[in-house]
Amino acid sequence: MTLKKHLTTFVASCAIAAALLTTPAAAKQMEFDQASIAELQAAMAAGTLTAEKLVELCLARIDAYDRKGPKLHAVIALNPKALEIARALDAERKAGKVRSPVHGIPVVLKDNYDTIDMPTTGGSVLLDGNMAPDDAYMVKKLRDAGAIILAKVNLGEFANGMQSSKGGQSLNPHDLTRTPSGSSGGTGVAVAAGYAPIGLGTDTGGSIRGPSSVNGIVGLKPTHGLVSRDGIIPLSLSLDTGGPMVRSVSDIAVSLGIMTGVDPADDATKKSQGKFEKDYTKYLNATGLKGARIGVQRDYMGADPDVDWAINAALKQMEKAGATLVDVRFPKWFLDSHTSMLWSIYPAEFHVQIADYLKTTGPKYPKTLEQLIERSQEYTSLGPDGEGANPYRWQFFLTERDSGKLTDPGYIAAHDHGMPMAANLVGGIMANEKLDAIVYPTTPVRPEQIAGPTPNFATGVYPMPVANLTGFPDLILPIGFTTDDLPVTISFLGPAFSEGKLISLAYSLEQATKAIRRPVNTPALAGGAIEIPSK
Repeated sequence: MTLKKHLTTFVASCAIAAALLTTPAAAKQMEFDQASIAELQAAMAAGTLTAEKLVELCLARIDAYDRKGPKLHAVIALNPKALEIARALDAERKAGKVRSPVHGIPVVLKDNYDTIDMPTTGGSVLLDGNMAPDDAYMVKKLRDAGAIILAKVNLGEFANGMQSSKGGQSLNPHDLTRTPSGSSGGTGVAVAAGYAPIGLGTDTGGSIRGPSSVNGIVGLKPTHGLVSRDGIIPLSLSLDTGGPMVRSVSDIAVSLGIMTGVDPADDATKKSQGKFEKDYTKYLNATGLKGARIGVQRDYMGADPDVDWAINAALKQMEKAGATLVDVRFPKWFLDSHTSMLWSIYPAEFHVQIADYLKTTGPKYPKTLEQLIERSQEYTSLGPDGEGANPYRWQFFLTERDSGKLTDPGYIAAHDHGMPMAANLVGGIMANEKLDAIVYPTTPVRPEQIAGPTPNFATGVYPMPVANLTGFPDLILPIGFTTDDLPVTISFLGPAFSEGKLISLAYSLEQATKAIRRPVNTPALAGGAIEIPSK
């Protein structure tokens, strides 16, 4: 071969190598509602997706499934400016400004979060059209970070129960005959059905965790005081907290840090000083279970063989991943009393605290619980879109009215003594056994029929009150399905402000199980695929 031919071959080889080095890695196609927030951001950074397009895709699913098709009834109101906001955020990105990892990401809000540009009704026709004076603290933090408030969604009215007089009854997208749970049922349905990547719920006695569980998504009831309750219609401030509901543990990690911080308007957040973090993604460790000590609370098992099977399979996976499992038991007196203890606190607080919130409403709205009761008597039937009388919730107004005062011995015993005792008991078990978390089925039985009997939460079989009475965080992870294709989830309960550790443990299990799936009643729509750059 001549020198000229050698040089020609060498130059050609260099050109091919250069092309291989400069050609972007092949992109992957996936349905947008199955993508993580990080994947959506990667697509927007690559120019294959815009915030405007993402909002359009979310609105298309809402249009197809909320009042048409399965008629899930999760949405109370859409933000009419969502597309306009998305276009402005796209312009910012094009100009080189990306505010945060949620820049351009749509969010749905349980309709007990104040929003300055949309009504906040608490799911009640009694507050129809109520405009708050400003955004709730968590909402403002999301907006400032570039998130798009897409919709207000249905809830158990005033965060109690499973339906509302404003939005009617939401339906579980996995099985339309089954409960979506409450009170953040609308958020659970909306996130499971792919209406938005992020949803916000609130939790007083299980209202984030129940809907996350039965709708098969990831949810977090944070430590009491990690996020501000300012601008959230209260149910019981001693127990209340807001929190994220999403499709993956990584999305919990991305969204949580956006909303944390000490808020002068909420004294509870002072507890988080020096303990909250702004970036929880550093805890996304696929080997997070290795060397962990996990307490297994079996008192909440035994009610449903399918749920128990899924939990036991998850426990085996944890051991395979390197965790040590330790059986733990709560005293019988605590199992028998924790639900009644919670109910000794919440109704009495609602009577007082709802009046404080109603002071922020306009002159035409009720200003006390007694006035809510009086106004409710004007509604006797349901309207064409499910609006109207809500007999269960409005009857419970009477229980709250007659629940006693915050100076009564029963309230003081539960609040001043019972709650610290619960925290010391559960925290003491964790410390004594050197546990990173305690796990149990979030809901010990599969989702029940909407028309079936209401579960007897006073039996002690439901674990929900533990995290509220202690103030501890509880992270919910899908781990499988029953034989009739209903979701099963596991709870990771940790000590106060251990969200990072819970994220690490749950992420590690999630990577091994990958048990989340799209609900059968909300399939992919044509045109919903997006292109995401490969890593």
